[in-house]
Amino acid sequence: MASLHRHQIAWLSAAGWNRLRAGAWDADARGCLAHWAAHGLPLVITRQREGDDAIAMGLCAPKAWGYRRLALRVDWREVLYFDEFPPLAAVIPQLPADARAPARQLVATLQACGASARVYGSHGWQHLTGLSHVREGSDLDVWVSVGSTAQADAVAAALADFNAPSRRLDGELVFDGEAAVAWREWQAWRGGRAASLLVKRLYGASLPRSLEDALA
Repeated sequence: MASLHRHQIAWLSAAGWNRLRAGAWDADARGCLAHWAAHGLPLVITRQREGDDAIAMGLCAPKAWGYRRLALRVDWREVLYFDEFPPLAAVIPQLPADARAPARQLVATLQACGASARVYGSHGWQHLTGLSHVREGSDLDVWVSVGSTAQADAVAAALADFNAPSRRLDGELVFDGEAAVAWREWQAWRGGRAASLLVKRLYGASLPRSLEDALA
């Protein structure tokens, strides 16, 4: 059985889509689910519940369905395979013109840090679906896997250097063991400008008392 993690995406079988579509949905939700099923579009892993045999997943709908978020529960047997959101380099062409050069520079800087960014949120969904998810003022949301506090500091510094008037860069650092922290909060905490750090995991969130607790 595959292990799950935050921001992971999954593709479902036809049987899985048929079961989900048979639920008691309103007309808009039914239309959105029908489109997802017909085009074989993915869902995203969301916060899980301890002891639940099903997988909690979400569907982030585009403009055509009012940017709705549908919460779904999927049986493991209904999953064809798991995958990840696209790398930042793949999403650059869809960014506003003023954000492309800073994004390319960020890709290069992260590579020098031994890291890479994946894009989730509206830009990630738009790349996956080809539909209109991005709104005016949408953030560019990225997550970056890091293996140490030193790498996390270097990656956060690289993210902080991103400067594009049309896009605010947001997102998370994800440590080994799946402890995820907002990169801006990490910088503030490491710099002594914040008293606490919210750590998110697949099954919940916590406010650890020390760096060791945060990454345990």
